[in-house]
Amino acid sequence: MITPVISSSSSNLDPNAHMFPTLTAAQIDRIRPWAKVRHVQPGEVLFQPGDEHVPFFVLLSGSLEIVQPSHAGQPVLVTHAAGNFAGEITTMSGQRAFVLGRVATEGDFLELQHEQFRALIGRDAELSEIFMRAFILRRMAIISGGLGNVILLGSRHSAATLKLREFLGRNGYPYLYRDLDTDSSSQQLLDRFNITPDQIPVTICNSVHVLRNPTIQQLADCIGLNANVDQTSIRDLIIVGGGPSGLAAAVYAASEGLDALLLETATPGGQAGSSSKIENYLGFPTGISGQELAGRALTQAIKFGADIMVAHSAMRLNCDKRPYHILLEDDTKLATRTIVIATGAQYNRPPLPNLSKFEGLGVYYGATFMESQLCEGDDLIVVGGGNSAGQAAVFLSQTARRVHILVRSQQLADTMSRYLIRRIEENPKISLHYHTEIVALEGETQLEQVTWLDKATGEQSTNNIRHVFMMTGASPRTEWLQGCLALDGKGFILTGRDIDTVALSSAGWPLSRPPQMLETSLPGVFAVGDVRAGNIKRVASAVGEGSMAISLVHRTLGEL
Repeated sequence: MITPVISSSSSNLDPNAHMFPTLTAAQIDRIRPWAKVRHVQPGEVLFQPGDEHVPFFVLLSGSLEIVQPSHAGQPVLVTHAAGNFAGEITTMSGQRAFVLGRVATEGDFLELQHEQFRALIGRDAELSEIFMRAFILRRMAIISGGLGNVILLGSRHSAATLKLREFLGRNGYPYLYRDLDTDSSSQQLLDRFNITPDQIPVTICNSVHVLRNPTIQQLADCIGLNANVDQTSIRDLIIVGGGPSGLAAAVYAASEGLDALLLETATPGGQAGSSSKIENYLGFPTGISGQELAGRALTQAIKFGADIMVAHSAMRLNCDKRPYHILLEDDTKLATRTIVIATGAQYNRPPLPNLSKFEGLGVYYGATFMESQLCEGDDLIVVGGGNSAGQAAVFLSQTARRVHILVRSQQLADTMSRYLIRRIEENPKISLHYHTEIVALEGETQLEQVTWLDKATGEQSTNNIRHVFMMTGASPRTEWLQGCLALDGKGFILTGRDIDTVALSSAGWPLSRPPQMLETSLPGVFAVGDVRAGNIKRVASAVGEGSMAISLVHRTLGEL
């Protein structure tokens, strides 16, 4: 947990001084042309929770306290001294601050407005690295310390609680969690805000706003994740979907000067973001979690100037004229000259009559650290024979008593990487069941029993298992595109040479040239990653397609 310190340069949070570095005189001189000198007085508040586009401050003299207002008081997290700088990820993104900056001793500060700061980090590689590293480390310290401006009161047996925790965690947003099943002191908070048990989970934002059993969008609005996004301008590019391909497109589009907006329904990372460990991605010999990979990519996109809108879904594409308009679930219309569709695919849900009853209450569609803690010491099931299922099984076996993998086929070699198969076969805590599928789920308020069928022998087996991870096949998210784009028989988007002349003519292709690689039957609209027909289901290929699409976007914009 972050504790008060005398000065940031001596903080025990970072022995190597990466979290709170002291800038040299030469480095500060390179910042001066972008800034103005501001004389400050003791007690002056420079920013507070809820402020957007908070300026970036470098201390020439004096000191600045960073304070975390909460229901328990205003503890000082850190005190910056001369040569230090204030800020964290929100300084770069322009999102609402969740800490307060208060001058402790008189002095002079360099003040850079949001746009000047973004321009500086785009041009000075050394300073950009120093600031980025410090911001990320500070955010990680705040998260690990359970700090931030959000308190979440819920239960590990609540599907809604799990959904909110996943949303905050995968968006890298700091929050304090109180489990009502184990923390008796949280009852005092409930009493303070007159909250009844049927209104759980509850979130408290900035110690003021109380949300009873909120939706993801309500929580996002409360903490201001989208407050800085201009919804009225005509963009060069809107990227729909924040998986690896969408994040890659955002990074390359923003770094090449395009006015780009990334639109994500829930949390950046897509299916890959819920993967416990990706070990065959180039450049990470020891592996990297999907959440960490997505978090790094998201920070890159923000660094280069991409706008990010989360907790909003594309419901329809108005494709009859340009600029195109994407209609959101709240009837907001976003205008854009070009589009990259990177909505990926979602795991198929088996036709079990009471499956939805147990979603989040024993049935999960991702295997992260949070789910692994829920399953500690228990038996569990992973359904599926692909790499995601294999990665989940290996990861969950570290905390579970036994992992049962249910596979409908008779082998894994056709769908899973060899290194994963070998690890599964050599793991004494993992049992493989071929030709097997779940036929029944049972339980009162949460999953308690699972019955599976061995189709080779006809034998059914009922087991006391409370956790099932579904990772079976995938279907594209293309319902909102009906009537606009040519799709294959399974709903995946056809692109480039895969669009035959009949489909192209039917779609009313208006140009003399044929569609470019990755371009759909609608000019200037591209599809990348798992949503594209003929895609290669690998993170590396998704990233490659996302980055490649931006080169094609430039060509299209040049035609307008």
